[in-house]
Amino acid sequence: MTQMTESTLPVRNDLRTPPATIAAIIAVSVLTSAFICWLVYFHTPTDVAGTQLRSLPLVNAVLNGLSTIALLFGYRFIRTRRIPLHRAAMFTAFFFSTIFLGSYLVNFALHGETHFNRLSPWWPFYWKLLASHIILSVFALPMILITFFLSLSGRFPAHKRLARYTFPIWLYVSVTGVIVYAMQSLIH
Repeated sequence: MTQMTESTLPVRNDLRTPPATIAAIIAVSVLTSAFICWLVYFHTPTDVAGTQLRSLPLVNAVLNGLSTIALLFGYRFIRTRRIPLHRAAMFTAFFFSTIFLGSYLVNFALHGETHFNRLSPWWPFYWKLLASHIILSVFALPMILITFFLSLSGRFPAHKRLARYTFPIWLYVSVTGVIVYAMQSLIH
């Protein structure tokens, strides 16, 4: 049964999400996480001296910050039932997060892992924040992709149910990405 929402998009309540689609999204997410793990722990950086694209960490923090802003606008728009603006904000957040992921991968390929001074009094807070950021980012990727798939395929009730979990995780990962960058660049 198809019905129209405030944004004139058809709502599909009669469709089930194909398991192959979910499996493909999860497979892409797992491969992406495995690739990042390989880059961080096994790949030898190509520019250890940091002479090329040295501003990538700052670019990554800005992209995370822009994603955070778009997420907050998207939340506000959906709470006030401004569906087209919500959709635009969420596509903007997705765009910034996608560009961030590409830039993040390039930064790790070139420069490798950024080390934080373990003798710093901030170390206990830093590693807990970083660990939660990393763990939740692994879960955020498939959740974001599935939430977008549900929206784009008109499965708004399922989209809404999953978005209740996706939004706070995505927001946390975006915000903590900026905090981790600030700590690495200001405190190290």
